[in-house]
Amino acid sequence: LENAIRFGTAVLMQDIQEELDPSLEPILNKSIVKVGNREVLRIGDKELDYNRDFRFYLTTKLHNPHYTPEVSTKTTIVNFVVKEQGLEAQLLGTVVQMEEPALEEQKSELVVKVAAAKHKLVDLENEILRLLSNAKGSLLDDESLVNTLNASKVTSEEVTSQLVVSEETEKKIDAARMGYVAVAVRSSTLYFVLNDMTKVDPMYQFSLDSYVDLFKESIAKSRSSRQTMTLTDDLSERIAAINDFHTFAVYAYACRGLFERHKLLFSFQMCIRVMQSVHKVPLDEYEFLLKGGNLLGNDERVTNPVTDFCTEPVWLGVVDLNRMPRFQGLVSSFEQAGKAWKSWFQSSSPEIEALPGDWEGKCNELQRMILLRVLRPDRVTIQAAKFVSTNLGPQFVDPPPFDLRAIYDNSSYKTPLIFVLSPGVDPTNNLMALAEVLGKKVENCALGQGQSQFAEAMLARGLEGGNWVFLANCHLMLSWAPTLEKLIDNFCASPTVNPTFRLWLTSDPNPKFPIAILQRGIKMTTEPPRGLRANLLRLYNTVTSDRFQRCKQAKKYKRLLFCLCWFHALLLERRKFNNLGWNIPYDFNESDFAISEDVLAIYLDEYEDTPWEALKYLIAQANYGGRVTDDWDRRLMLVYVGQFFCEDILELDQAPLADSPEYFVPEDGDLQTYGDFIRNLPLEDPPAAFGQHSNAQIASQIDNGRELLSTILGLQAMGAAEGGKGNDEKIMGVLSNLKDKVPDVFDLANVKLNLSTRSDPDALKTVLLQELERYNKLLGAIKSQLVALEKGMQGMVVITPELEAVYNAMLIGAVPKAWGFCYPSLKPLGSWTQELELRIYQMRHWANTAQPVVFWLSGFTYPTGFLTALLQTAARKNGVSIDSLNWEFLIINQHEDSIVVGPKDGAYVKGLFLEGARWDFEHDCLAEPNPMDLYCNMPMIHFKPVETKKKASKGTYSWQVPRSLDQARHGHAVVLEHVNDVAS
Repeated sequence: LENAIRFGTAVLMQDIQEELDPSLEPILNKSIVKVGNREVLRIGDKELDYNRDFRFYLTTKLHNPHYTPEVSTKTTIVNFVVKEQGLEAQLLGTVVQMEEPALEEQKSELVVKVAAAKHKLVDLENEILRLLSNAKGSLLDDESLVNTLNASKVTSEEVTSQLVVSEETEKKIDAARMGYVAVAVRSSTLYFVLNDMTKVDPMYQFSLDSYVDLFKESIAKSRSSRQTMTLTDDLSERIAAINDFHTFAVYAYACRGLFERHKLLFSFQMCIRVMQSVHKVPLDEYEFLLKGGNLLGNDERVTNPVTDFCTEPVWLGVVDLNRMPRFQGLVSSFEQAGKAWKSWFQSSSPEIEALPGDWEGKCNELQRMILLRVLRPDRVTIQAAKFVSTNLGPQFVDPPPFDLRAIYDNSSYKTPLIFVLSPGVDPTNNLMALAEVLGKKVENCALGQGQSQFAEAMLARGLEGGNWVFLANCHLMLSWAPTLEKLIDNFCASPTVNPTFRLWLTSDPNPKFPIAILQRGIKMTTEPPRGLRANLLRLYNTVTSDRFQRCKQAKKYKRLLFCLCWFHALLLERRKFNNLGWNIPYDFNESDFAISEDVLAIYLDEYEDTPWEALKYLIAQANYGGRVTDDWDRRLMLVYVGQFFCEDILELDQAPLADSPEYFVPEDGDLQTYGDFIRNLPLEDPPAAFGQHSNAQIASQIDNGRELLSTILGLQAMGAAEGGKGNDEKIMGVLSNLKDKVPDVFDLANVKLNLSTRSDPDALKTVLLQELERYNKLLGAIKSQLVALEKGMQGMVVITPELEAVYNAMLIGAVPKAWGFCYPSLKPLGSWTQELELRIYQMRHWANTAQPVVFWLSGFTYPTGFLTALLQTAARKNGVSIDSLNWEFLIINQHEDSIVVGPKDGAYVKGLFLEGARWDFEHDCLAEPNPMDLYCNMPMIHFKPVETKKKASKGTYSWQVPRSLDQARHGHAVVLEHVNDVAS
C-alpha cells in the first residue's frame, strides 16, 4: 500500500469482511495535507508522498454485507453480484458454444466486425471535423479538403452498408440462438435457488465457477447418440433433455452437502422457481400458502357450520381462503357437504383422498396444498413432496445415497473435501475405511489451540508425498482459518503438487467459516440414521463378536445390551417430537453408549445378582443424565431406564419394550440373530414405540410443515410488488389497521388513585400496577414505531434498521421482534394483536372496575408474580410464613358465567390447555386425547394455597405449565398436581 500510494499504482484487497482494519482508516479518509508543494498522506507515524493516480479496490465474497455509514460514505460501493438476466446471457453463450459452435463463432466475429465498423465511422467523423476546423479561406477552394470529404463520404456509405448487413445477420443469428433461451432461463433459475440456500445455513456456499462447470458437464452428458443436430431437427427434445439432466444434476450436486431436513426444502424451491419462470404459479396462491390469510385477522364473522371437527382458528382460515378467486364457494361447500368434508378431514392421508364435491376437479396440487395448510397442516410436508414428484419427477424426493467413493472420484487436489458435522456422528471411520480400500496414507490432526504448526507441517508433507491430510474440528480453530485459506490458494496455483494429495476437513456449521474454502470445496453432511431400526443396526454394527461374548453372564448381558441399544435409540429419536419429546434437545452420542456398555459388562461380571439400582443410576443419571439439564426430562429418562432395566426383562419371554407388539427383547442368540431381528423391525416407527399418543406425531408434522413454509418465506426477496399491489401500499394498510386496534396506554396515576379506594389485597394491587407498567412499555413502543414507520415510508424521517425490521416482519405477517420483550408468543401478527386486545381488556377491567372473579392466567406478562402474590396474600391472612404454603389445585367443572364470587383463598384460573391429554368432563379426570385434538381446553382451576403439611400427596399426577410452546426458552410458570385417577 505504501509503495502504491507513492508511485500511483492500483491495489486490490480481496475477501474483506464487514469490519475493516483500522490501519486503512487514513486511506479511506483521504487524510491528505499540503507540506510545501508536496501532498502528504500520514499513515501511523509515516508521512507518504501521495500520488493522485493511486487507486484502492476492495472486494468481498460476503453474500449480503452490511457496512456502517462511516465506511459507506468514504467508499464507492459497487454491487457486482450477478443478476438473473446477466447470468442467462452468459449461460446462453455457453450452451450455444457447446451445441452450435459455428453459430457462436459467427456471432463473436460479427460482434467484433460491428464494433470495428462503428469505431471506423466515429474516426471518419472526427477526421472530417478536424479538417474543417483547420481549413483556411473558402472551403470550396480547398481541393484537397473537397477530395478528402468525398472519399470520406464514399467510405462512410460503404461502412454503413456493411453495418446494416452485419446487424441484419446478427439478428438472424440471435434468433437462432434464442432457441436455447429456455435452457439459459432454467439453468439461471436453478443457480439462484442454489445460491439462496446460503440464507438457510452459512455452510451452504456454492461458487458460480463450479456451477458453470456443472452446467457444461450436464450439456455434454445429456447429448444423444447423434452427435450433430440442426436447429430444426428435434431442438425442443434436445432442450428438454438438457433441462431434465441438468435439473437433476443440480439436485444431486446440492443434496450431498445439505442436511436431511433441508433436502425437501431445496427440491420444493427448485420446483416452485422453475414453474414460476414459466408463469405456472399464481402469485396470490403462493403468497397464501406461505403467509396464510389476512395479516391482521378477520373482523368479518361467518358462522361455523362444522364445529364438530373444525375449530375456530381453522374456520377463520377457511373464511380467508374463500375470498380468493379460485376458492370462492368454499364456505358454502362446508355448509352443504359438511359430512363429506369431515370424512376428508379425519382421513389418515387426506393428500391422496378425493376432495368433496367438485373441488377434486377444481384444485391442482398447489391448491390442494393450500387447503391442507388451512385444514390439515400436519400433511403439508407430505403434499409438498407429492407436488415436487408430480411436477419435477419422483427422483427429486428421493435423494441419491451418500457415496464417499464417488465423491472422491469427482475431486482433485484443488478441491478440499469438507464434512459438515451434526451431533452424534463422526465420519472418521468411513474416511479411514475408504483410505484402506484405496491404499492411501492418511495423516490426521484434531485442530485446537496450538495445533496450527502441526497442521501446516502435515500439509507440506501431504502436498509433496501425495498423502491424504485430515484436519478435524476446524470450527474450534477459526482464528487459523484465514491462514488455511491462503495455504489452499497457494497449493491450488502450484504446478508441483502431487495429484494424489487430498485435503479432508470437518467442521460444525459456523457462519465464520471461510466462504472461499466452502465455495472451492466439496461439502458433505453427516447425520445419524433416522428411525429406531436404523439406529439399532448402527449400534450393533459397532459391536464385535468378541465384545458380544465378553461377559461371564452372557445371556443376561445380551438381553440387557439390547435394552441399552433400545434405550439409546429411543432417546435420539424422541427429538423428532420436538417439545413433546424433550423440553430441551440433547446431543446424545455414541460415547454415552460406549461408556454405558462398559459399565453394564463390568457390573454383571462383578456381581452375581444384577445391581439394578447401580446400573440405572450410572446409565440414566451419570452417563446419559450428565447431559440433561431439565428436571422433567430427567424424570422421563428415569421412567425409561426403569422400564428397560428390571427383572421382567430377564424373566419374561419376549419382554415387551413398547405398546406395539413388534417391539420386544428377542430370544437369546448370536450377533447375527440379533441383527436379523432388528432388520425385521418396521421402517417407520409408530408413536406408540415411544410411549406417545398418535397426536404427538401429528404435532411434530405440523411443526415440520411450519418450518418448511417459514424458511421458504424467509428466502423470498423483499421489496418487490406483489400481485399488482406494492409492499408499501400493503404495509400502509396494515399500519392503519394496527393503529386502530392497538389500545391506549393506561393512566397509572388514575389507576393508583382508584385502587387506593378499594379493599383489594395489597400484593395483588402491586401485581396489577407492575403488569400495567409492562403493558404501557409495550403499547408505547408499538405506537411510536407505527408512527415512525409511517413517516419513514412517506419520506419524512430516516428508516432505521429497527424500523426496517418491523416493516419486514409485517410483510410476512409476523410479530416484530422489538415487540416480543413483554411476553413470549409464537402467534402470527393477526392472532397476536387480537390476543393483545383481550389482555388489555382484562387489565383495564381490573384497574377500573373490580378484581376479576376468574383470572385469565395467560393474560399476565409474568404469571409467576401473580401466583406468588396469591401465596403472599394467603400467608398474611392466615399469619403463616409464605415458605410454609404450597398449592392445591381443585378442578371446577362449571361454566365461568356461573361463578359470581371469587374463592375465600387463592383464585379461580382459566385459560390453560392440555397437550397430550384431555379433560374428561363426564368422569372428571384426565384422559387420552381424541385423534387430531392437539390442544384441549382445561376447565377452571381453583389455585388454593394450603400449608404443605396439610396437602394431599398420594395419588397425585404432576405436570408442568410452560409459559409458551417454546419451553426451552421460556420455562414454566407453575407445576400443576391433580389428585385423581387417569382415565384408561
